[in-house]
Amino acid sequence: MAEAPGLGILLFQGGYESAHAAFLLAVGAAALGRTVTLFATGAGVLALARDWSCLADADRDAPRRLRGAPGLDELREAAVALGIPLSACPSGLLATALTEPDLMTGAEEGSLPSFLEATRSAQLISF
Repeated sequence: MAEAPGLGILLFQGGYESAHAAFLLAVGAAALGRTVTLFATGAGVLALARDWSCLADADRDAPRRLRGAPGLDELREAAVALGIPLSACPSGLLATALTEPDLMTGAEEGSLPSFLEATRSAQLISF
């Protein structure tokens, strides 16, 4: 059986649903043994902030958790535990007035060329 290709996730939207979907996909693919890289740019970097409550519709997290689904905190923690590289674009940090110390544990500033190199032969998905 052929090895599954890697997965590159580009997160550029600043909404809760996009962030949740991106992390859900990242964690699911990594749990199945795929190499995953997540790169956030523009408003998408808000999903990598220590305090992600500024995401649009962030209030959708609590009802989801009450129904037994994983919330964004659980997915972010799982992504770090699975060793998924989480990178924030410098221009996205500037656009959102965040700095690298504002990022969650496990996330760091990274460049688009580095993301593209890491995902050269990977499947790419954007949110």
